[in-house]
Amino acid sequence: MKNIPQKIVGRKREQRLLKELLNSQKAEFIAVYGRRRIGKTYLVRNLVAGTSSIFLHVTGLQGGSLQKQLSEFARQIGITFYGGATIMPRQSWLDAFEDLTQAMNKLPADRTITLFLDELPWMATPKSKILTAIELYWNRHWVFDNRIKLIICGSATSWIIEKVINNRGGLHNRVTRTIHLKPFSLFECGDFLREQGIKLDKRQTLALYTAFGGVPLYWSYIRKGLSAHQIIDELCFQSDGPLAHEFKRLFKSLFNDPQPYELIIRKVAKYRYGISQSQLIKESGLADGGGTVRKFQELEETGFIMSLIPYGRKERGIYYVIDDEYSLFYLRWIEPNLKSIAKKSKDKGFWLTQSNQPAWKAWRGIAFESICYKHIDQIRIALGINQGAIAGTWRTFSKNLDPGAQVDLLFDRQDDAITLCEIKCSEEPFAIDKAYSQNLLQKIEIFKKETKTTKQIFLAMVTTAGLKPTMYSEELVTNQVTLTDLFKEG
Repeated sequence: MKNIPQKIVGRKREQRLLKELLNSQKAEFIAVYGRRRIGKTYLVRNLVAGTSSIFLHVTGLQGGSLQKQLSEFARQIGITFYGGATIMPRQSWLDAFEDLTQAMNKLPADRTITLFLDELPWMATPKSKILTAIELYWNRHWVFDNRIKLIICGSATSWIIEKVINNRGGLHNRVTRTIHLKPFSLFECGDFLREQGIKLDKRQTLALYTAFGGVPLYWSYIRKGLSAHQIIDELCFQSDGPLAHEFKRLFKSLFNDPQPYELIIRKVAKYRYGISQSQLIKESGLADGGGTVRKFQELEETGFIMSLIPYGRKERGIYYVIDDEYSLFYLRWIEPNLKSIAKKSKDKGFWLTQSNQPAWKAWRGIAFESICYKHIDQIRIALGINQGAIAGTWRTFSKNLDPGAQVDLLFDRQDDAITLCEIKCSEEPFAIDKAYSQNLLQKIEIFKKETKTTKQIFLAMVTTAGLKPTMYSEELVTNQVTLTDLFKEG
């Protein structure tokens, strides 16, 4: 029975690209990757379901043996090509792909065939040699069959990149296109809620994004008729809340040995403005070598941390910051309450009480900065800054100066200018008073002195509630970005 396609929210660029590839006149080898829960399977399944393509969808079994993987593969061949007939499982992937090839050869020459190997890393059990089999059948058979569109997918992003996309063996340069599926933007989250008939304004949606990030599965848990505080309370602080224990499950599903990756995340999460690579190695207690640096790269590839080089620093000055809102929220707010959550001693309304505390208001500002980094394109557009400008951050390097001298976001422009952005999260329009204006002027002077820049400096404000006009704001601020700008399509 053919799957009935469901509406795909957002992902417009990815949808256009996949449609073009599925309709191309040659064989395609497509790698789709992105962190777990991000909607890779949903995108591929529903996009292909809207076509006339023959669709073989095989999902790897987490922790499944080679024989179980091959049995599932044979079962799906029977369903897709033989009307559900039972197919005898093979003992190797070479033989299994031979059965698949024979089945495809019996189809009409004008029928497109989409082969979707979902969670391929789970199929690649020890000594399975599945990549060797894919190499052989792609290079010898499938690449010459213009009907075939092979899509491989996996949540273990680093595995897909290393073993397939950057393969140095028989699959070298065989992937015709890669699609990196990233979290929803604020715009896409707003669209998603509207599709579900859920009416929440931008402030409420931002509050949810602060806790969940842009992971579609987490947004699918939201029920109608609840405020952002009630939703967070229900999903994160109740014993049966799906996000109360998601952190541990997430890392176990991505890494064979999750402990060092969790350790790294915990260390990075302690530093608002990032931690240097050298300091992170020292504090984590991990070996100072390529293996540890590779773990940093894997966490970045799976969307948990982000590396940045502060303006004016060389590559050796690389810093890491948390790039996953849920992980940050979990470590700061959920984990400290896990024991009482497990005992069901958290009454409904717990989060409303917590969110009225000063600690939450301060932490929310940190989370908002992280969200702004994900919406640099929207900020750039709102400020009228050319795509050629390089976005970055900056912090003072001199031990003789106030260690708090830092720039949340900057754009090093091609027109001999630099725009420094101050990011502020507040309930009411933010007012720049005399004291804060002096702080800003001092920060600009320190920036000029330490970077030795001769470029024109402009100051912009990125705020949640807008900027309240004052004599100081009119003198200092050249432009501003509001929450409405962040919710625009990038």
